[in-house]
Amino acid sequence: MRRGVPDCDSPPCPVRPAPRAGRGGRTMTDGTRSGQAQDDIPSKGTAVVIGGGLAGITAALALADAGVRVTLLEGRPRLGGLAFSFQRGELTVDNGQHVYLRCCTAYRWFLDRIEGTALAPLQDRLDVPVLDLDKPEGRRLGRLRRDPLPVPLHLGRSLAAYPHLSLAERAKVGRAALALKGLDLADPSLDAQDFGSWLAAHGQSARAVEALWDLVGVATLNALAGDASLGLAAMVFKTGLLSDPGAADIGWAHVPLGELHDRLARKALDSAGVRTEVRTRVTSVSTNENGGWSVQVPGETLTADAVVLAVAQREAYDLLPAGALDAPENLLEIGTAPILNVHVVYDRTVLTKPFFAALGTPVQWVFDRTHASGLREGQYLALSQSAAQDEIDTPVAELRERYLPELDRLLPGARGAGVKDFFVTRERTATFAPTPGVGRLRPGARTKSPGLYLAGAWTATGWPATMESAVRSGVCAADAALSTLGRPRPRHLFEFEEAA
Repeated sequence: MRRGVPDCDSPPCPVRPAPRAGRGGRTMTDGTRSGQAQDDIPSKGTAVVIGGGLAGITAALALADAGVRVTLLEGRPRLGGLAFSFQRGELTVDNGQHVYLRCCTAYRWFLDRIEGTALAPLQDRLDVPVLDLDKPEGRRLGRLRRDPLPVPLHLGRSLAAYPHLSLAERAKVGRAALALKGLDLADPSLDAQDFGSWLAAHGQSARAVEALWDLVGVATLNALAGDASLGLAAMVFKTGLLSDPGAADIGWAHVPLGELHDRLARKALDSAGVRTEVRTRVTSVSTNENGGWSVQVPGETLTADAVVLAVAQREAYDLLPAGALDAPENLLEIGTAPILNVHVVYDRTVLTKPFFAALGTPVQWVFDRTHASGLREGQYLALSQSAAQDEIDTPVAELRERYLPELDRLLPGARGAGVKDFFVTRERTATFAPTPGVGRLRPGARTKSPGLYLAGAWTATGWPATMESAVRSGVCAADAALSTLGRPRPRHLFEFEEAA
């Protein structure tokens, strides 16, 4: 719904807010900034970043802040990767609902770096309304929220009163949580196990998995417990719920994602002196006779001392030169998982909360996007449906017949309300699939080709495919490149407290 400094080829790879870049200006093709003569600029190294998602933007900013001359190339007409906005009539629509947690320190750095923190605020304190349609009306609401107490007491009262589990199930959840807290995330054997089997072995009923573990896990992992790596699931729950009392507080954009990941990101890149080119698809990446790199785009060849491939794993496979990875075919074995987003515009207000999660229904999470979309009358709700393999290709008419009655059942205010618009957005390859064994397939930032680096949420960040993972990967790639280029890191850029 995405410290000290470790080796960036080993997760996690963190960041702290970077100092603002000094001089701005647009970078020209030869690497100079407008208004400056090239002879006046000491050699600082050059880099090309391929891919304008969060990973690529982060890598470009981190490199530019260290004095590297950076060109960022993106094939789409916008930045932001898979977290973007588009226009539908007068509505500004996010392709899907994206959230982050307080423990997502890298994404929080990113928001700060692009001056967007105030536009995507965090809850003061975790509070998730959960509606169970299997309960009679008036008794459907439960809440997952925290108290200002140390871990694990911060969730104790909420769990003890959680009405969607029996008293015995609540007690067993507590014991499983303590066992989960004791797992060593560095143990590679966790990656080979599935989370569902581990939960069953620790006394978790099917109801407990549905009403608690999957409620959180599906939204963060994009997979049911039985399909998810224990290593990734343990990372999510240990970091989000069992590390710090406020770690799981939820944040989300109160403006369209394009305002953050495109407009403000591009402004930050311009101010840092990054040359940004959209609608520019890279056709090849190769070494040149000078020991550097050549990046071919239609009508132009760019040369650089370093290249960061910040694209999807299959595109990275196509662009990797021979010998860059020991087993490049591993990239093709990293599966993908879809997310379906259902968008409904009503003629009146039907939901008074900013969001809720649901049980006993196909509906998973529902968010109010009215204000962010610019809607002036009525209400716009967005349903985020993760692990949507069974529905990703379902026709819109059939989805309408399925989901509108479910919203009527969940929201009394929707009964009798007029539906002004109903549409869906589909991300068929929204994330990498967090299946058992995926950890061994995820490469680090460094390749065997000096000067070539990888970034993307699918690389070995230790996190599932989240905005946090994408930003961390960009930092890791920039860190590796700066080391090779002999450039000092920007002060404080790679230092922040462990979230886990």
